[in-house]
Amino acid sequence: MIISSKKQITIALLYFFFAACLGLFLRFFPVANFNATYKFIVHTHSHIALLGWVYTALISVIHHIYFDDKKKHRYSQLFWFTQFTIIWMLFTFPFQGYALYSIIFTTLFLLASYGFTFSFFKHIKPHLKTTISYKFIRFSLLLMLLSSIGPWVLGIIMASLGKTSVWYKIAIYFYLHFQYNGWFIFALFGFFFYFLEKNNINFNSKKSKQFFMLMKISVFLTFFLSVLFTKPPVYFYFLGGVGSILQIIGILLFIKLLQPIKRVIFGSIDTKLTAVLLKTSVFLFMLKIGLQAISAFPYFANLATQQLDFVIGYIHLTFLGVVSISLFAFLYEFKLLNFSKTGFYLFFTGFLTSEIFIFYKGFSTWLRWYFPDNYYSYLIIASSFMPLGILVILLKSSRVKIN
Repeated sequence: MIISSKKQITIALLYFFFAACLGLFLRFFPVANFNATYKFIVHTHSHIALLGWVYTALISVIHHIYFDDKKKHRYSQLFWFTQFTIIWMLFTFPFQGYALYSIIFTTLFLLASYGFTFSFFKHIKPHLKTTISYKFIRFSLLLMLLSSIGPWVLGIIMASLGKTSVWYKIAIYFYLHFQYNGWFIFALFGFFFYFLEKNNINFNSKKSKQFFMLMKISVFLTFFLSVLFTKPPVYFYFLGGVGSILQIIGILLFIKLLQPIKRVIFGSIDTKLTAVLLKTSVFLFMLKIGLQAISAFPYFANLATQQLDFVIGYIHLTFLGVVSISLFAFLYEFKLLNFSKTGFYLFFTGFLTSEIFIFYKGFSTWLRWYFPDNYYSYLIIASSFMPLGILVILLKSSRVKIN
């Protein structure tokens, strides 16, 4: 059965709603007793967020844009198999964490992602292969494949060295780095350049290739920042710092590339809301790479290790801020999502206020600031706006027909 791109996005949004509800449920653990294992819920929350929402949304857009129309029926079979694996993760992780059945379905998901990548390279529309957007998408998928090394070696490490081994954490961070900073980010930049190409907006080809090269190099070098918790040799800090500098140079080059065509870009965007979403995501991305660069300094690398709230805040900044808001913008612009302003403002309110609370907790522990007695109640209230906002977006998208 062939599934439309819009229905694929509705399914992705449904996962996002479940992930947000699980995130809200986690907020209650410090103030209430539940007959549930906190770590298992964390595993469920992260897998449904990354694989259910982001992965499903990204492959749905890639399928919509790049796949040859005659081959789309084959993709539908792969799509439903992928959903089968994600749904079973949703039913296994909460009760057993990383165990036999959850590992089986995670493995099947990885195989499905390999199938999608193979299908992409085989069935892409030929005329798109020469574009800069294709280069970004192609590289993003290669980084997704690279990231999968982490889960594969995780089983070997658990069996031989155990979960307490430093290599266990390194394998997880390897996977997360090349997902968050690789596959997700490069795919989103690919969508942006596709938007320029689709609307025949002329941009500096040389600068775009330089930007692509800087981002490619930096994504490998900044991985060293993910393992600074091991107190490695000093050259790890140096290499991670160089990666951060190249990333900053890259984003400045990207902004310079946009300056001559800024008016044309905003003139081509269908609504002001899309422009607001894109501007917000670019600002948050600059904030993200700034925080990443700071972590190259040993003092702040150690601080991040000691203050878990800073790490959680950074991950949420990347996932909820940069990635999710960018996805909202492109889904709306590509007419795959009938967006709700009210839903977005509710979501953004929850995202922004919860980020403030999370970072404040880190600063209060670090600098011994005042810590309110009702902190967790405030955080619960702030976080509740996110699933509410996603639900409003989901309901509007599923009820209103998009041409």
